[in-house]
Amino acid sequence: MTINLKKLENYAKLAVEFGVNVQDGEDVLINSSIEDPSLARFITKYAYESGARKVSINWKDEEIIKLDYTYQNQKTLNEVPDYIIEKNIYQLEKHRSNRISIIGDDPDLLKNLDQKKIAEAVRENSLKLKDFVKYTMNDMVSWLVIAYPTKKWAKKIFPELKENEAVDKLWELIFDVSRIDEDWNNTKKNWQDHIELLNEKASFLNAHQFDEVCYKSSNGTDLRVKLPKNHIWMSASSRNEKGDTFLPNIPTEEVFTSPQYDGVNGRLVAVKPLVYNGVIIDKFEFTFKDGLVVDFKAEVGYDTLKEMLESDPNAKRLGEIALVPYHSPINESNVLFFNTLFDENASCHFALGKAYPTTIKGGTEVADEDLHTIGLNDSLIHEDFMVGAKDLDIKAYKDGREYQIFTDGNWAK
Repeated sequence: MTINLKKLENYAKLAVEFGVNVQDGEDVLINSSIEDPSLARFITKYAYESGARKVSINWKDEEIIKLDYTYQNQKTLNEVPDYIIEKNIYQLEKHRSNRISIIGDDPDLLKNLDQKKIAEAVRENSLKLKDFVKYTMNDMVSWLVIAYPTKKWAKKIFPELKENEAVDKLWELIFDVSRIDEDWNNTKKNWQDHIELLNEKASFLNAHQFDEVCYKSSNGTDLRVKLPKNHIWMSASSRNEKGDTFLPNIPTEEVFTSPQYDGVNGRLVAVKPLVYNGVIIDKFEFTFKDGLVVDFKAEVGYDTLKEMLESDPNAKRLGEIALVPYHSPINESNVLFFNTLFDENASCHFALGKAYPTTIKGGTEVADEDLHTIGLNDSLIHEDFMVGAKDLDIKAYKDGREYQIFTDGNWAK
């Protein structure tokens, strides 16, 4: 396997300086697979060089995760040991650790296992750890999701290639869509320009405070989405509770906000597969009435989608609406990544489940159980799915006046 080490170093440097934007004396928590520790090592190095007090790493092995789901009984899977709770308290509550998740999951990892068993375990674990989700969902700490190619993920994307060749090709593709150059100054400039462009789009939307947006495309999508009062469109960068900027996702192409939780009506057709709990869901769609999914279909992964929608009372409502141009670098790569971090940034998308409280004025000051009072959904899940067809048309409305937002899948001029 050959990898451009200069680009890998700049990718890690981007994660530290632009991603979580490590400040002097801060802690960093990295979640990573054990398959290839090289990216985690570089991130650790640059985090310390940026002044980090302590860098901690949680290693995981997908095959062991699969064995756990296969052999552990339901009661054991549902448990969250006290040491896990204490670890979260130490890292997030006490030290406000910057959180970096390095992902590269096998899209088919759990496809042949008992989906009801997995769904219950995920739900119970999410309930027990719900108090810690606020640290990222409310941008209390800087957080980042970034990827590196694992062998099975790379082979899923490039089945015709040998394993090492597939990994090398995926590395180069990730560097390309993440705007990584061998020269750090060029990488830095690429991201400064990109962030500025996305901020301009968000500023336009925020200035108008639209009441509603309407989606239509020839695949059958015909959806009206009300937006809550005082909503905020966010772009590439966010701010943590200390006021430091950070990038939650690398790569990112989206400008997003939250829909009115009970204001979604019509049909919404997905254009790309969704990987959920190690299972691929594909060729699926939803029908909404007053914000609630009242009907759904899926040609692939129907049972898994059903389990997801039934995971809690609000899983059938939307928590995010995101605008991404059809001609994004990821979409123009003509590669289906089977990974939400990339596929969501190739296409306009929505998310079922929890809304980001940061997407409405004063939202982070509202308790989760009261988010509905300001128009936001609360849920144990937040699952993005892609709807950005080539001919997607999006119109927005304010006080009866119509504005063209997207034409043929891209920002209207």
